[in-house]
Amino acid sequence: MNLLQTLVFALIQGVTELFPISSVGHAVLLPWLLHWPNVQANAAFLPYLVMLHVGTAVALLIYFLKDWLTFLAAVFASSKNRTSRKAKIARKEFGLLIVGTLPAVVIGELGAKKLAALFATPRVAMTFLLVNGIILILGDRLLKRTGEKDIADLTVGQTVVVGFLESFALIPGFSRSAMSMIGGLLYGLRYESAARFSFLLATPVILGAAVKELPKLHHAGTMLSMGLIGGVVAGIAAYFSTWFLMRYFKAHEVKALRPFGIYCVIVGAGTWILSLFIGG
Repeated sequence: MNLLQTLVFALIQGVTELFPISSVGHAVLLPWLLHWPNVQANAAFLPYLVMLHVGTAVALLIYFLKDWLTFLAAVFASSKNRTSRKAKIARKEFGLLIVGTLPAVVIGELGAKKLAALFATPRVAMTFLLVNGIILILGDRLLKRTGEKDIADLTVGQTVVVGFLESFALIPGFSRSAMSMIGGLLYGLRYESAARFSFLLATPVILGAAVKELPKLHHAGTMLSMGLIGGVVAGIAAYFSTWFLMRYFKAHEVKALRPFGIYCVIVGAGTWILSLFIGG
């Protein structure tokens, strides 16, 4: 990959990973739309994308650093401080994050090779990006108004379902944040709480994928340097995306996901129509 391709991918990743519009779907469609066959043909493309995700994960860690420190403080608190309401809520949230992460880890391991093959099929990304948009629109239509619950109000069973929905993002076109937010909203979370839970859940999943895939970049030549540059750029874009979205979801009580759903439908349907003329 050249520097231009790296910067374009990094900016797209930094924005689309947090916005509920599928970063993986965009990563599949972008080389096809811009006629960059050299990108996806590279064996290091998937690890390179993971490097961009690492930048995103670091940005999330920085943005939610206070939350993670609160979790650690609650887990390792002295017996005297463990009984406070704040510590109990923090431990409950931390436990739910662990539970919510497990489905994506298990499903990813069981179907990793088959799912990786989908990275080379633009029409899969087009189709599920369209489906992702419809789910967002219908989710807003069915919910109409979000609940008043916070993360700690979820049960373990509900969290497993949210984690299962998040694992759909392993398929290009489905958005991790979209699926996990819809799950949270269905169980009565406020938009802001659903977004926070989604972003916190994303961090361990992304870092776990990095541990598995990044060693492959060691033998990828210039892809390693491009991955490092891209990771930094993606991280900066992701931080400001998180900043914007947390304020956006705090300010909206109804139909907050609809604009993103409409975008996904337009892009998914538009690229499908385009593929009928130019192939793909």
